[in-house]
Amino acid sequence: SADCNQMGVLPILLPLFRDTCFMQPQSYEAVDPLDLEEFLMSQLQSGDSALMQELGDFPDDDLRVELVEKECRTVRHSVPEDGVELDPHVRDCVKSYIQPWLVVSRRCQGDGWSVYSERAGLHTHLQKQTFESDSPTLAGLSDDSGRTLTSSDFNLRSLTPDQRVEGLLAFNSHEELDRLNQEARQGNRHPKLFALYPPPDEEDAVEIRPIPDCPKEHIGERIMVRCQSIKFEIDIEPIFATMALYDLKEKKKISENFYFDLNSEQFRNFLKPHTPHVDNSTLAKSAIFSITYPSQDIYLVIKIEKVLQQGEISDCADPYMTLRECESAKNKDKLEKLRGQAETFCQRLGRYRMPFAWATVKIIDVVSTATQDRDVPDSDTLKGGVSIDRRAQLPRRNSERFSTTDEQLCNISAFKPATITINSIFKQEGDRLSDEDLLKVLAEIKKTSNPQRRIKTIPGYIKLDMSPVHDTPVACLSTELIPLIPVPEKNTRTIKEVLEFPSSEVYVPHNIYRNLLYVYPQRLNFVNRLTSARNITIKIQFMSGEDPRCSLPVILGKSSGPELLQEVYTPVTYHNKSPDFYEEVKLFLPAQLTERHHLLFTFYHISCQQKQNQSGSCETLIGYSWLPILNNDRLQTGQFCLPILLERLPINYSLHTPEKLPLQVPPVKWMESHKGLFNLEVQAVSSVHTQDNHLERFFTLCHALEGGATFPLRVREEKIPENKLEHELKLSIISLSSSSLEPLVLFLHLVLDKLFTLIMQPMVIAGQTANLAQIAFESVVSIVNSLHNSQELVRDQQGRNSLLATYLYWVFRLPDPPRDIHNAGSMTPSAESRYSTMGRATAVSVGNMLLQSRIRSSSNPDIPAPHTSDEDAEVKSILSVKGHNNPGSRMSTYVDVNNHQNLMGSTRPSNRKQFHEELALQMVVSTGVCRENAYKYAWFFFELLVKSMAQHVSQLDKRSVPRRCRFSDRFKDDISTIVSVVTAEIGTILVKQQKEVEQAEKVNISLAFFLYDLLSLMDRGFVFQLVKNYCNQMSAKSVSMPTLISMRLEFLRILCSHEHYLNLSLFFSSPASAPASPCPSISSQSSGSCSFQEQQRILGLFELSQEFKQQHYLTGLLLTELSAALDMESEGGKVQRKAINAIYSLLCAHDLDHRCAKPEVRAKVAALYLPLVGIIIDSTNYLDFTVSDTRGGKNKTGGPEDDLQNVPPINQSVAMAIAGNPFNTLGRNVLLPHSKSTATLAADTSRHLLVCFLWVMKNADKSLIQRWTVDMPPSQLNKLLELLTICVSCFEYRGKQSSDKVSTQALQKSQQAKMQLEEALLRGMGARGEMMKRVGGMDRTMGQRENLRWRKDLTQWRQTNDRQDKTKAELDQEAVISGNLATETNLIVLDLLETIVQAVPLAECKDNVVGGVLKVLLHSLTCNQSTTFLSHTFSTLRAVVVKFGDLLFEEEAEQCADLCQKVLQYCSSPVDENRSQACATLYLIMRYSYSNASNFSRVKMQVTMSLASLVGKSSDFQEEYLRCSLRTILAYAEEDTEMQNTQLPSQVDELLRNLNSILSDTVKMREFQEDPEMLMDLMYRIAKGYQTSPDLRLTWLQNMAEKHNNRKCYTESAMCLVHAAALVAEYLSMLEDHKYLPVGSVTFQNISPNVLEESAVSDDILSPDEDGVCSGRYFTESGLVGLLEQAAELFSNGGLYEAVNEVYKVIIPILEAHRDFRKLASTHDKLQRAFDNIIQKGHKRMFGTYFRVGFYGAKFGDLDEREFIYKEPGITHLPEISHRLENFYSQCFGDDTLVMIKDSTPVDKKQLNPNKAYIQITYVEPYFDDYEMKDRLTNFEKNFNLRRFMYTTPFTKSGRPRGELQEQYKRKTILTTMHAFPYVKTRINVIQKEEFDLTPIEVAIEDMQKKTRELAVATHREQPDAKMLQMVLQGSVGATVNQGPLEVAQVFLNEIPADPKLFRHHNKLRLCFKEFIMRCGEAVEKNKHLITSDQKEYQQELKKNYNRLRESLRPMLERKIPELYKPIIRPRDSFKRLSFRRPQEENS
Repeated sequence: SADCNQMGVLPILLPLFRDTCFMQPQSYEAVDPLDLEEFLMSQLQSGDSALMQELGDFPDDDLRVELVEKECRTVRHSVPEDGVELDPHVRDCVKSYIQPWLVVSRRCQGDGWSVYSERAGLHTHLQKQTFESDSPTLAGLSDDSGRTLTSSDFNLRSLTPDQRVEGLLAFNSHEELDRLNQEARQGNRHPKLFALYPPPDEEDAVEIRPIPDCPKEHIGERIMVRCQSIKFEIDIEPIFATMALYDLKEKKKISENFYFDLNSEQFRNFLKPHTPHVDNSTLAKSAIFSITYPSQDIYLVIKIEKVLQQGEISDCADPYMTLRECESAKNKDKLEKLRGQAETFCQRLGRYRMPFAWATVKIIDVVSTATQDRDVPDSDTLKGGVSIDRRAQLPRRNSERFSTTDEQLCNISAFKPATITINSIFKQEGDRLSDEDLLKVLAEIKKTSNPQRRIKTIPGYIKLDMSPVHDTPVACLSTELIPLIPVPEKNTRTIKEVLEFPSSEVYVPHNIYRNLLYVYPQRLNFVNRLTSARNITIKIQFMSGEDPRCSLPVILGKSSGPELLQEVYTPVTYHNKSPDFYEEVKLFLPAQLTERHHLLFTFYHISCQQKQNQSGSCETLIGYSWLPILNNDRLQTGQFCLPILLERLPINYSLHTPEKLPLQVPPVKWMESHKGLFNLEVQAVSSVHTQDNHLERFFTLCHALEGGATFPLRVREEKIPENKLEHELKLSIISLSSSSLEPLVLFLHLVLDKLFTLIMQPMVIAGQTANLAQIAFESVVSIVNSLHNSQELVRDQQGRNSLLATYLYWVFRLPDPPRDIHNAGSMTPSAESRYSTMGRATAVSVGNMLLQSRIRSSSNPDIPAPHTSDEDAEVKSILSVKGHNNPGSRMSTYVDVNNHQNLMGSTRPSNRKQFHEELALQMVVSTGVCRENAYKYAWFFFELLVKSMAQHVSQLDKRSVPRRCRFSDRFKDDISTIVSVVTAEIGTILVKQQKEVEQAEKVNISLAFFLYDLLSLMDRGFVFQLVKNYCNQMSAKSVSMPTLISMRLEFLRILCSHEHYLNLSLFFSSPASAPASPCPSISSQSSGSCSFQEQQRILGLFELSQEFKQQHYLTGLLLTELSAALDMESEGGKVQRKAINAIYSLLCAHDLDHRCAKPEVRAKVAALYLPLVGIIIDSTNYLDFTVSDTRGGKNKTGGPEDDLQNVPPINQSVAMAIAGNPFNTLGRNVLLPHSKSTATLAADTSRHLLVCFLWVMKNADKSLIQRWTVDMPPSQLNKLLELLTICVSCFEYRGKQSSDKVSTQALQKSQQAKMQLEEALLRGMGARGEMMKRVGGMDRTMGQRENLRWRKDLTQWRQTNDRQDKTKAELDQEAVISGNLATETNLIVLDLLETIVQAVPLAECKDNVVGGVLKVLLHSLTCNQSTTFLSHTFSTLRAVVVKFGDLLFEEEAEQCADLCQKVLQYCSSPVDENRSQACATLYLIMRYSYSNASNFSRVKMQVTMSLASLVGKSSDFQEEYLRCSLRTILAYAEEDTEMQNTQLPSQVDELLRNLNSILSDTVKMREFQEDPEMLMDLMYRIAKGYQTSPDLRLTWLQNMAEKHNNRKCYTESAMCLVHAAALVAEYLSMLEDHKYLPVGSVTFQNISPNVLEESAVSDDILSPDEDGVCSGRYFTESGLVGLLEQAAELFSNGGLYEAVNEVYKVIIPILEAHRDFRKLASTHDKLQRAFDNIIQKGHKRMFGTYFRVGFYGAKFGDLDEREFIYKEPGITHLPEISHRLENFYSQCFGDDTLVMIKDSTPVDKKQLNPNKAYIQITYVEPYFDDYEMKDRLTNFEKNFNLRRFMYTTPFTKSGRPRGELQEQYKRKTILTTMHAFPYVKTRINVIQKEEFDLTPIEVAIEDMQKKTRELAVATHREQPDAKMLQMVLQGSVGATVNQGPLEVAQVFLNEIPADPKLFRHHNKLRLCFKEFIMRCGEAVEKNKHLITSDQKEYQQELKKNYNRLRESLRPMLERKIPELYKPIIRPRDSFKRLSFRRPQEENS
């Protein structure tokens, strides 16, 4: 009830919260859907168009139920032998193995998705787009860079103009112009936008349901082994070989034997008597082994046998070890003799063999060596154990055991075929033949690579070829000896497939009939027997009776003999009474086994030597044993130990086992009194015998039900009477799921088939009906549960168990209809049949039937009574579930349907229970654990229902049974219940168990697929109701919104992926076009002519209305989710991404769907998504399309403070704020509290959303869009235009993503910087805006979006995928596709803009619209565009100029300036096409502005400014192209016939000449591109030249700022902007007098005294109001603020935080006057940051370093003999600047010409070589007089505003720079510069030079003062630094310091000077020393406290040195000059440093 309450309150609250983003999105109640069937019927009948007929309803043949023949590997199916009556179980098995698959599919399913694969070849059909950024910039002036060019070099008329654009003025009316442009734009367009767009992420594609693999016989990795040769040293007799695989780790033989021999014809003839005939299949020499679980420890073992002969194995092997095949006669005789013996033995004992030798090879060694070297030599031994680190795909299981093995599993399918030679052939040892022995030896070999006990080897080798098998080779036989496909044409040698015995379970259901038995005799024990039986063999036969003739030919023969045998003999071990055997006997089991079938073993002694008197057989009978094959009707397998019977076999022996043979008369004689003496093992490989008790029992009982069984039934040991059958069957059904996993999986298909039959068939047991449906259903559920829970089985990504998915898709078919049951006498047949029809008719009738059955059971005494209680419970449960329905109505509707079916002559009898109904019923009535699991794995039951319903539908007569009558109402009720239960389950999981969210997602997806499938089968209106209920039920849960939306999104995404989604959404009923009204562009009627209702209707199409949601149901739901998701916050925008991807993949599917190829269909589809457009337009407001990947869309804080690497020239948010809101939209975030960070979308997601918008716009009907833009309120239109701007940026072409990426990025950066300066700074606010703002108050700027920062350079969106290592070809393909994408998206925007502009005549406020459109167009020109797009854009621009010229030039002045700037930029493009279009456009602008004189002068001004700014900024600017363009424009003017009589041509001529001269200036600049200082001088000079034209001066100052900024000279850049601001201030103060504005440039002198240059003093400056001057966007208050803010930002970057404060002092009054508190807040925040920085960084800040640079020599031209001060970054060393200048000038003049002067002595011009160029560089320090030092206290003050610099030059009178102390002089030179540093340049001219010399004693005084200062500083530091202190001390008191203090004292203080002039200096030096020695004392004391214990001695040494120094100095320091203390003389030395200290010292 709480939930309901909540839902009740919501609708009332919602209106209040709608705008503040309330947690629940608005009216989340899903609306009621239309009744689809009804609607379709009426619509389709009305047949309003052919299109409807084609696309209205689903196609008739939509559903396909088809039988697919099984793919069979063999030429025929493997089936039992003919002519045998099979038992029902075998019959079922065989049938299920050979019947075809039943597959239900839908005709169009998955159509949309195939198209992505076509994308691969897409680039071949696309035309490559040309991008300026891709074309390598042609080297412009490389050849003539040497000479200096002057303007006289260029006479414009001497150039040839470019190609003119044809028909520039050839149009009669505006309409015609529009039409021509439109046609041009539509040509050669790519119809499918999404084909160009990178495909959607697969990770979100929940709607892709993988089709399970078709069931196949399981085969592991396959290897083919072919034996080339087995060679011994001698070749004397036939030998035979057997090959098999062993897994040492599992201690198991893992393949059956493969027999082969390589005997010559001669040797074969030896054996002729024993081989009646030879079958082809026994001649194989190659075998294919299969390995399911490859491991390191698999060995191929080859055993070699020979014919039995007399002697131990060692004796027989002896000749092989001693003899050689060589020519000596003696040898030859021996060999001949041996061959003769062999022949004798073969003829006599040919049928017996003896073990001889064996060899082995480790498979992994072969594989890994072959994988490594790719070419294996016949190496002697393979180096072992190289593991290949590629985990093989394990066979359909992810078993724990295998994933945790320590060893790597090895991949054995990928090696090159190899030939191996095995050189060690081991002799067999007679007492070690068993498999255990073999495995022991293998283990030894593994450890040490040869066996421990010296097993003898026989010289010889075996050669094998090994290769991996991928496709079955020709002439292969299966293990059943059936030929495999492909069959050979001619007779070729066969290859055999060897059956694998996998080392561990394989979970793959049986798929072919296989019935094999393997018998392994193991050991005989005759030790206690005293007979002479020593050479023992066993004859093995398979008998079908006791007569000797009953032995069946089912044993497989070995090599070179018959295929099938009746008997085989085991090999003989000579003279061994208890031999081991390694024989394997393979038999084909007959399909029908009886109790007579048994294995018979006969034991013989073989006498090897023929005795003289014996001529007969060599066999002596020892005894018999046997093994019955069946035991209680079940196949006997396993280990046995049988006793041996000595005499004849008694009659009927085969019915008993030898152990339990009843006593015979006469008694039989047993060996060793009936002890078990013969060990053997029997194993079956069978797809008929389950070998599992539970399964066996279940199948037996099921078959008993099918009739034909005799009671009592025997199951194993027990007998079951008929009346117990039901009970037993129920038990066996229940215990099914407890059978072990492997047999259950092997027989899974059969088990499920049987259970489904039981669900359907009411069973008649003992003449009475038993309903097993419920219990069978529960069993199915528990099997499904246990398969899902098994660790061993894999699942697909939707969590479906693969085995079950496969079963449902391929195997499941409706159970056969139940047999009619007419043997129950107590009811009439009709009642009986009625019962079987209604799985549950009504509650009442079910009750009645159960009652009747109970009466019946009470009349039958055999059925035990307690049963009734179960049934009572069942009746109750059914009644309780369905008790609320009105029974009567249910009944009647049902009968109705039946009659309906019968009347139509339905194809099926109606009185039959339908499987889907029964299943649904069982799901509804299930309880407890069963119910829980049924819903947990609902996917299984859903797919089961769907498949059975599909089969049901396919059998109905489609035409006569309408969709809504296909299924009964009861069934629909059940389905509704099931859906609502599942939905509730999902909700419960989400609320209660957050951990299980994944489970909820899976159930949610399976439910969605269920409804998706039902849409193709049931009444679609009904399914929509289910969807509605789902949505409402889900929203009622108190689950977090993101989870909820994401659940519903996945759900809807699946439903919308329905192949007939468009029909389901009734898209054909959407309004594809506008109502008929006169063509808007021609009729200029105002929109008033169109009724208000009509206008509302059009606007309504773009909103998500109730009516829309009803009619287009799924679309409505999806769009509702999208808008809710966009409205919501979620972590990392996950939900938004999901929602957008859903829409995006859906549109993608439409776009690529061949059914939507026709334009009219596309228009209809696009109309379906018009509300999406509304949603997207709304979302621009509060979705920050931060198209940036780097900061993950979270750059709320990421201002440029974060990364000084790429500081934009303007902080964008500042710029936006100055600009006011770009489109003056009041975004939603104005209303939101600003704490809520609006959701931001990741770059790629924004692109997905925008591409959807563009798709709709591309395909929607043009007239409809036009009407919409006309009727749109202006604010909405502004949003639309803003959205288009975003689109342009978002889809900008990024250049080839390859090595040249860097250069293209650089290009983009420069373009972008320009755009940011020009465009971002003041978008939408010119003088006109400024006026409006003054008039209209301040409210307009409040709405600006703080965060509008889409930095284009960061949108390097992930192009299809992020691989770094793409090939060149791939990159090129991608570039072609992305180039086309960029072009197409931009053209769609252009189309839309044209549509809007053409509708202008209808709109009320045209100027607004045209301005807005122009903004978008200009923005698109700033981006990187293709030539195709540019040509269309220029056409559109020309049309705008032609149609709205006056409006443009009058109203949109700053837009017009932009336009000139962009067009001019393209005039210098290297691409001819772009240039010619731009020229034409620029000429048209001039021509159309000429009509109004003031306009033309403004255009002239703007073009001039644009050129200046263009030239100043871009470094890669090509002036020869621009010249060419100027010439072309001139040609247009000259050829324009209409204008010849006017002033236009001459005016144009004058303008172009002016432009040409500016160009020449810049060419000069180009030369100095490499020398930044020179370049700045030039720019400075050009700017000075524009002193009279403030706009241009401003432009050039900004150019300089830009250049400085690029060189990271932030301070200079800031200064340029300060100058620019001062300039603006001057003009503003002329315009108007506001207290808060700065009073011209005077106000700025605190920032820098240089600014006074900007004062507008000269009279020739125009007044600002005059035409076209100062009309630029910067000459406004906000422009001023913008410049200053930018300057502050740059000062802050340059570390001059004090200047930041000064700048803001000018800004703050303006902001206060504007009451812009938000701005004030951020300003004070920045100030605080600046002051914080001062406090924190304090002394650590590095300011500039200064150098004096002098140029000497005529080569330097006007630089000759000029000196400059250069300012360099903080820590620059002399060599750095020296190196830089040297490099640059030596490039200019050549290395040999340039000389660097290394010292700082004055340069004597006369001594220089006139042909060389000299540069002298000296380090200088700022110089201050003492009085200045009083003001310059801080580090900053000592480094700011500097004009005087000083350097010192040491010299001696003798001319050398350095000498002894007493002759060392110093010269100080002080230079004064023209301006103060920092300035707008980094070098300033020196204008004055003073110098004075210091005498040696003065030099000494300076030195001592410096030393004393250092000591004082080191001693009194806050955190004393011991190292530093000791260093200074060492230099002061160290004993041996050369020219140290002591020496200075001795030179100057030793005696009083003779010259009285020196008295004062002498005294001063004495006082310096006094202070010095005092400081030393302090330092030594201080050091005492700092030292560590190990420095004690050092401290003593220091102290000693100090004392020594003090003593040495004392006499000199105490000697005063008496003359100095006469009272007449007053000390007038006040300006000297230490003068103020004198009084104290004297007193001391």
